[in-house]
Amino acid sequence: MLILYDSKHKKCSEYLIVLSAEKWYNLNNDSTVQEINMKICVAGLGIIGGSLSLALKRAGYEVDGCNRSALPLEYALNNAIIDRKAEDLLSYDFVFVALPPKATLEFINGNVFKDGAIVSDICGVKKFVEDGVFSRPRNFRFVGCHPMAGKEVSGIENACADLFDGASMIITKNAFTDGAAYETVKKLVAEMGFGTIVECSAEIHDRKIAYTSQLAHVLSNAYVKDGEIDCCLGFTGGSFQDMTRIAGVDENMWAELFMENSSNVSEKIGTLTASLNEIKCAIDDGDGEKLREVLARGRVLYEESKKTVQNSDIFITKLK
Repeated sequence: MLILYDSKHKKCSEYLIVLSAEKWYNLNNDSTVQEINMKICVAGLGIIGGSLSLALKRAGYEVDGCNRSALPLEYALNNAIIDRKAEDLLSYDFVFVALPPKATLEFINGNVFKDGAIVSDICGVKKFVEDGVFSRPRNFRFVGCHPMAGKEVSGIENACADLFDGASMIITKNAFTDGAAYETVKKLVAEMGFGTIVECSAEIHDRKIAYTSQLAHVLSNAYVKDGEIDCCLGFTGGSFQDMTRIAGVDENMWAELFMENSSNVSEKIGTLTASLNEIKCAIDDGDGEKLREVLARGRVLYEESKKTVQNSDIFITKLK
């Protein structure tokens, strides 16, 4: 920490060297962070990594990239999704790792980062990655992220600068999270066009995501396994589209996400199964009164849920 004093020996500014000898962060009274010439790399150039790069470039940053296979990297270079191929991670102040959970940890453990650099993952499970990162001393500062945006398609060719516009970014923290790094991530998130920042622990993230995302993918995939899926043209409306939109999951990616959050996903499947069985029993028993009561309970719970948006464990900031 470098503290500057005025002529009367009163402290007037504080500076913290956090990324390198050439890089300074000015910490003012409201703890915002001002970056100077930040060098950014995106590792993993799929639809999310490519869109992160484009959103950062739209915000005025230069972004380099790297990828495990050659073709996406070549596409990213030829289409100005990244500025350059990243050759040495030691030269970057900020590295976004846009890979699946296991590959994320392999990438982090298998590379050397600049002292004080910020490394952020964007995985759909957080505790698994967080535990792996903080299992040993690191020379970089880690902040977990999860952008709540995507498409039904994948691949760098589907990346776009506005994918995250108005979307939510979940940022997780624990006792080991560096405050200045955390504020830098929040600033970049705002600059990339996100509309909401959600702050919580990795444990809360995984429990909520098991319900809001992973269970929805499980249910959609299970729903289309009914034989009536054939010859549905002309019989479908909005509800069918809503139920089946995410049925065509990437089984490799989603199986990994389910397994790395297995206890939460299994619990939510169990709760859903019990609720479905309650409805089925009422129908099988011809008990209309019971069926109306069960359906009314769901309606009331849904309506009540819209009145509570955050609690002491979840902090939400609307950016726009």
